[in-house]
Amino acid sequence: MPHRLTVGDIMTREVVTLAEDDTLADARTCMERGRIRHLPVVRGKKLVGLVTHRDLLSASFSVFAEVSAKEERRVFRQIPVRELMHDAYAVASTVRVRDAAKVMLDKQYGCLPVVDGEENLIGIVTEADFLRLAVRMLDAIQA
Repeated sequence: MPHRLTVGDIMTREVVTLAEDDTLADARTCMERGRIRHLPVVRGKKLVGLVTHRDLLSASFSVFAEVSAKEERRVFRQIPVRELMHDAYAVASTVRVRDAAKVMLDKQYGCLPVVDGEENLIGIVTEADFLRLAVRMLDAIQA
């Protein structure tokens, strides 16, 4: 029986995370420095939520509001990510890649955190991971 490609085969194992007490400013800094759009929130090693770039954009003040960028930065330094995070749809590393891709497409998720049996975060699979896989597969087809 041929090997079935799983999420564990393509996931990113080195995941940048936040703690619940980290601030929205911390989240923004992590996203800007790492050029990432999804930050799992953990308590110890347990996945407790997710903050996305879209969440931060939604939390930002409107350009039409009479609030300076300096004031927005001050507010972002005071709000913990637990106030903005949402539940994360997580998968096990043994889930087939095709099934994970279908979930991401159907639910319009940009990522799926990957957890072990105790809900400890062990990785993340993102749209970029699927693009890397597609490139490898196209290279293999052309070889």
